[in-house]
Amino acid sequence: METLASERPGEVKKVFVKTYGCQMNVYDSQRMSDALAADGYVATDTPDDADLVLLNTCHIREKAAEKVYSELGRIRRIKADRAKAGQEMVIGVAGCVAQAEGEEIMRRAPAVDIVIGPQTYHRLPEAVRRARAGDRVLETDYALEDKFEHLPHPREVSVRGRGVTAFLTVQEGCDKFCTFCVVPYTRGSEVSRPVAQIVAEAERLAHAGVREITLLGQNVNAWHGEGPDGRQWGLGELLFRLAEIPGIARLRYTTSHPRDMDDGLIAAHRDLDILMPYLHLPIQAGSDRILKAMNRRHTADDYMRLVDRIRAARPDIALSGDFIVGFPGETDEDFEDTLRIVRAVTFVQAFSFKYSPRPGTPGAGMEFHVDEDVKNERLQRLQALLTTQQREFAAELVGKHTNVLLEKAGRAEGQWVGRSPWLMPVILDEKAGEIGDIVDVRIMRTGANSLFAQAI
Repeated sequence: METLASERPGEVKKVFVKTYGCQMNVYDSQRMSDALAADGYVATDTPDDADLVLLNTCHIREKAAEKVYSELGRIRRIKADRAKAGQEMVIGVAGCVAQAEGEEIMRRAPAVDIVIGPQTYHRLPEAVRRARAGDRVLETDYALEDKFEHLPHPREVSVRGRGVTAFLTVQEGCDKFCTFCVVPYTRGSEVSRPVAQIVAEAERLAHAGVREITLLGQNVNAWHGEGPDGRQWGLGELLFRLAEIPGIARLRYTTSHPRDMDDGLIAAHRDLDILMPYLHLPIQAGSDRILKAMNRRHTADDYMRLVDRIRAARPDIALSGDFIVGFPGETDEDFEDTLRIVRAVTFVQAFSFKYSPRPGTPGAGMEFHVDEDVKNERLQRLQALLTTQQREFAAELVGKHTNVLLEKAGRAEGQWVGRSPWLMPVILDEKAGEIGDIVDVRIMRTGANSLFAQAI
């Protein structure tokens, strides 16, 4: 995490933020740090010397809450040691676990001073002040209009510390109610950020040296906002507007839902070179029966026809996906359908998991849960196929020309690590250019999780 300087003289306090889960949590952690900087907080890499510890939590995976309580046990001991030395520590739990289980956290973890949900981060500085005064603060109630009650604008010094790539949230929440997912209950309904706010933040990022922006949302392609012409814009039109900002050389977005992939967005992939040829488009399963049980509201054929349209518009596009194996009622035949669609599409990257019941979701109450051993075996088979596809894609790039955004120093002296258009890390000689440059390269060979290239 970057070091943030205080905006005013006075007490300097240290904040440690631990981030779990998705890119949106990474973005939220950065914005929380920005908000606290105005009160004199600077970042530290360890909780041992922190005056404020924030756990920014994720509720998607199994036992997410238990991992938080385990971490809280460790931090509680640090807090006790600091108290013996006459030093204060405030502990806060933020994010989706906080939103879903706020009162339980306050009851079960007395050392926690603040519980704050994702829609109330603009109240964080005041919550910290109250906690330092001796209050225990629970901030999880919000009105719909609170969703993009934005935190203080990132100051240029803090933005510069983040490097040449950045996340920018444009949409939050989900109205899809997939039966396996807690997001609608922790992040609320779908709300889109106004065009003017998005453009203003993108311009600040560009001014600070950011070259690549990734737009974020739980269903990012469900974004709709009123444009300056008074019409309702879709994500495709927003991407065209962001492409006009001087300094921004690359655009991406994640995560998409197949039902929200409209003609305007596909046209953006066709017509915007600045929009990278990489798309995360989860399907979750290949069986229509399981897709219906998941409430995905599309079929496997719908997905395949959508993929065909996208590839017709942008032939070099690489697809990434999400897969859940062992959803309640999944048979061997259903799982074979998933393997068939993976073979038909070919994915350059994928996130695959065993189904785990999330409390409060419809899936948790379904019958015919799949045995753990069966889920394990299916996951191994699926991941073996996905790994083969990823390696084959990388091997096909060897000898080809592409461009790479130089992002940071490599592990070895004299190396840069860059980012390919397909999001794969690329290692090359630092003589290729400076951080932030986009350089033409030839892919020379593949590594375990990266490519090696030579500047042209």
